Amino acid sequence: MKIVILDAYTTNPGDLSWEKFKEFGELKVYDRGIKNDLQESIERIADADVVITNKVPIKEELLAACPNIKYIGTLSTGYNIIDLEACKSRGIPVCNVPSYSTKAVAQFTMALLLEICHHVGEHSDIVHSGGWERSVDFCFWNYPLIELSSKTIGIIGFGKIGREVAKLANAFGMEVLAYSRTEYEEGKKLAKYVDLDTLLASSDIISLHCPLFPETRGIINSEKIAKMKNGAILLNTSRGPLIVEEDVANALNSEKLYYYATDVASREPIRADNPLLKAKNCIITPHIAWAAKETRARLIGIVYDNLKAYIEGKMQNNVAK
Repeated sequence: MKIVILDAYTTNPGDLSWEKFKEFGELKVYDRGIKNDLQESIERIADADVVITNKVPIKEELLAACPNIKYIGTLSTGYNIIDLEACKSRGIPVCNVPSYSTKAVAQFTMALLLEICHHVGEHSDIVHSGGWERSVDFCFWNYPLIELSSKTIGIIGFGKIGREVAKLANAFGMEVLAYSRTEYEEGKKLAKYVDLDTLLASSDIISLHCPLFPETRGIINSEKIAKMKNGAILLNTSRGPLIVEEDVANALNSEKLYYYATDVASREPIRADNPLLKAKNCIITPHIAWAAKETRARLIGIVYDNLKAYIEGKMQNNVAK
């Protein structure tokens, strides 16, 4: 069996190992590639039986050019870069990795919020540059400091990550509202389910944790922002296109929104013309909420388990059924 791992570097920049995949056959790992270069992808896959990809698309043309493919694994939960219908018609399973990053993404969401509340890094930089020793007072702060207790956080999308964020918010003494197309019994113990307009109007902080579907694309736009509290904080560790970036930038610049903190953008890597780059009070990190070493190790372990299950005829996490 020949196994090819495409665009592997982001998942494993060298601090982890692909060695155990050699148990299953010949292994070739490509750290980087031009994700939309069809010919390059075809040349790298060639006659491989197994293809494992992160962001390299697997579409009809590629499948037709690489007829030996028998199994596709993703180094992610999402699989929108794969043509599932084309895989189904060829009997090729596509196995993804659900729920590997729940705790890491929830932790990162709170890290973004706490940075807004305290600006720890910036205050430390001021101290190191002599700002404290020059102060005539025993302490100072250059930004408003925010206490989270009794604040209301509204969570849009109350799946596993949303519920994990609710647990952390509860620990801070926050009131939690949730909007979701599905209501879970576990969720009712963590939050009060409300409709979207109620959540927008009642929340001091709004955190996005819903998947990107046609109905959620641009769920935060100028119309929805107008329904929010003045000075609300918006967090996004889910998908960039959940917001209309120009509308959010305008709301920041007009101070309708106090802060926007995001780990994602509509196009990634972010483009220089993204309006958020010049907006006031905007924190942008480069899609790293999932990237703790422990989380990436868990991800690789599940990818391995998925392939092992396929070889043993058991199959798990197949989304091309």
